[in-house]
Amino acid sequence: MSESRTPRTPPTPRALLTAATRRLAAAGVSSPEHDAAELLAHVHGVERKDLFRVDTVPSELAERFDRLVERRSAREPLQHLTGAAYFRHVELDVGPGVFVPRPETELLAGWAIDAALAVASSAGRAPVVVDLCTGSGAIAKAVAHEVPDAVVHAVELDESAHHWAERNLAGTGVDLRHGDMADAFDDLLGTVDVVVCNPPYIPLEAWESVAPEARDHDPHLALFSGDDGLVAMRVLADHAAVLLRLGGVVGAEHADAQGESAPAVFRATGRWTEVADHRDLAGRPRFTTARLAR
Repeated sequence: MSESRTPRTPPTPRALLTAATRRLAAAGVSSPEHDAAELLAHVHGVERKDLFRVDTVPSELAERFDRLVERRSAREPLQHLTGAAYFRHVELDVGPGVFVPRPETELLAGWAIDAALAVASSAGRAPVVVDLCTGSGAIAKAVAHEVPDAVVHAVELDESAHHWAERNLAGTGVDLRHGDMADAFDDLLGTVDVVVCNPPYIPLEAWESVAPEARDHDPHLALFSGDDGLVAMRVLADHAAVLLRLGGVVGAEHADAQGESAPAVFRATGRWTEVADHRDLAGRPRFTTARLAR
């Protein structure tokens, strides 16, 4: 007579999250509790705030969750595992081959949105906005969403990232092009109100200090920019000056160590006024803005 077996009790979300948080923390993940909860919510098909409604986790979902936690412990980006990133009020498809948008870039996008709204209010017409180095299309999509009357253009050089941008900008009305920021939009010269850019800005010598999620998974074209990290910034300062109308504005993200060197790029050209640097919510230098003077 065979021995009867007591069915295993399905694990509770709390037990799974506690164990997963320990694993992620041991692997050096910076936000282990948040990431564990996001992954469990993902396998359940619910939002993280609704996990409290889940009593137990079926074994099939628990196994899927375990595999995702293992991949996150290997420092695969959370957004690659869930397939989505959230940026201001829009959702983006992301995965291998595209730079995952960071929360701090939302401040730069907010500046671009405010600048576009100011043009619409003062000039009484649709503002023209160009997003250089659009990557996933995050900034362009946010501007199009929050300033629906804006005429938004975006460009991306990396072929894989461009495909992701195509997915994210489909149906938004954004004019997306495949090309180099250095000479993009030669049909718009002198007609643009706002140029916004999240360029590559990491110095090549800083390779070892870059978090594995970015260094091993983001396109290097979106990360590194010469020995001082400012090669793309210099290109931007030159090209934005020919894209913008007189009085038009440019905004660009930079590394927190570039709070003086990034604005200096714009001042050195002699073509910009009102050059200013802005801090993120943690008080770190984050992006530079300037107005075209001549």
